[in-house]
Amino acid sequence: MPQLNLTDPNVNGNLQSTSPPVTGDRTPSQQHGDHRDQASDHKVVQAIQPLELDLDAVNQQLADADGLNVVQWAAEAFGEGLVMSTSFGIQSAVMLHLVTRVVPNIPIVWVDTGYLPTETYIFAEELTQRLNLNLKVYQSPISPARMEALHGRLWEKNDVEALNYYDKIRKVEPMQRALQELNATAWLAGLRADQTHHRKTLNRVIKQSGRYKVHPILSWNSRDIYQYLTAHDLPYHPYFDLGYTTVGDWHSSRPLMATDENERDTRFQGLKQECGLHLPQTEEEAKSLDSSSL
Repeated sequence: MPQLNLTDPNVNGNLQSTSPPVTGDRTPSQQHGDHRDQASDHKVVQAIQPLELDLDAVNQQLADADGLNVVQWAAEAFGEGLVMSTSFGIQSAVMLHLVTRVVPNIPIVWVDTGYLPTETYIFAEELTQRLNLNLKVYQSPISPARMEALHGRLWEKNDVEALNYYDKIRKVEPMQRALQELNATAWLAGLRADQTHHRKTLNRVIKQSGRYKVHPILSWNSRDIYQYLTAHDLPYHPYFDLGYTTVGDWHSSRPLMATDENERDTRFQGLKQECGLHLPQTEEEAKSLDSSSL
């Protein structure tokens, strides 16, 4: 794999790196050290603004990098402008552990819809304490009770438009507000290409709504996730033992069944695969993603 040159103006402008380049591909279980084992030597360099990336060059050079090195690159490229998101879902411990090994105090955005299972709230509290997370909880300004009074139980309408409206109120608006209030220039997300049709089209680094989005574990599969969790003694969400492969709101998640073609068929009554947080927000973004997947 070609080494990643962080001083290359085609990669990230005038930013100077203090860390060694990406040096090769490893399986998750081979990534060195345990939780935050590099925090003491890793210096996060604040990005020089405005930062303009040559996404083709960046993605080419990050193509074979392992998840840890992608996080290191993002920390150096974006400095204090870097945040990450979590859903405290089935496998969320992987990204939370991986990222905080490099950037222990990174702001972690959790959008609480008000409709999460009790077990998710307990799981979130346990991981927050165990990993000492710098958690930033965001919610819709419209309470669940008020939303139901004005619009009804949108998830019961068996209609994609109603589900999209629900997601806009409870998820998309709080996330966009979080990114704005935290002055985020880049967002780390634990998306994997094998999860949805849309995610298959993504690159390691993209641009969405004027911010960069970085996907450290995009190429990982279920075995990689299992190996990482096992190697670092990390837990799955409790619903994993109930047959869930993905979990969100209690009313829009169910266990995997033999007739399901994709794990995301268990979400949103099978009417859609994405909640909207990770979808293009403009027509231009959609066209950009379409062209990058050809």
